[in-house]
Amino acid sequence: MAQQKVGQAGLWMAGWLTATLGMTVAGRQLAQEVSVFEVMLLRSVIATIILTPIVMLNGGLKDRVSQLKLHGARNVVHYAGQYAWFSALLLIPLAEVIAIEFTMPLWIAILAAAFLGERLYGWKVAALIVGFGGVLMIVKPGLTLNVGHVVALAAALLFAVSVTLTKYITRRDTALTVIFFMFTMQTVIGAVPAWLTWVWPPVHALPFVAVVALAGTGSHYCLSKAISLADATVVMPMDFLRLPLSALLGYWLYNEGLDAWSLAGGAMILVANTINIVKASRA
Repeated sequence: MAQQKVGQAGLWMAGWLTATLGMTVAGRQLAQEVSVFEVMLLRSVIATIILTPIVMLNGGLKDRVSQLKLHGARNVVHYAGQYAWFSALLLIPLAEVIAIEFTMPLWIAILAAAFLGERLYGWKVAALIVGFGGVLMIVKPGLTLNVGHVVALAAALLFAVSVTLTKYITRRDTALTVIFFMFTMQTVIGAVPAWLTWVWPPVHALPFVAVVALAGTGSHYCLSKAISLADATVVMPMDFLRLPLSALLGYWLYNEGLDAWSLAGGAMILVANTINIVKASRA
């Protein structure tokens, strides 16, 4: 395997975190106005309009279609996961959706080891366990399981499959190719369900449409770049940082309190990511 560029991957993951947090807040607001199918279609259409001229100016489609079937499979899985994720935002509190989503690095580590040949070193396992322990401290055990939790867990599993496929695809295709086919294909996949549930978004919701589209585009480009630079089992535990950052965002925007358990859990997540990045850099 080519030498990993963990520092660069970390910077791209910082972009992923920023964009994803923006999309989470805007998506929750927008999904209260229009259907989830419509939210996803608006994002895909706007992203396709933005990316098409960029792709054309960077060599066009000629050398980007060698893995078209894999792109298709990835986007069917990702579309299902995205629908489940947006739906879960409407069924259970935001913090619970994100916490359950953070089982994703565990599934990715297993899938990457099983199908991509990535090795599960002791420090990778330790980082995953410590980070997930921090998540449990923040959300606290004892949640009452309902359909929202099941939907959120399904989203995490589907996203894990999607990320594993992305890692395989980026061995030959660029991040630009990945996100271009993602949004063009998902425009086609989502056209009919969005049309069947279509309601024009009110004027006051248009800024949320813009944020969902721009942040959604940027986040996936950043993620594709990050996992092309380092192992998925190294990169994805960095995403644990999204939970304490979401807690801070919730406190700032919605006056949601931060207790000692949340602060301790956030500290554990920071420790887990530090272990992961430092050890990977040395390796």
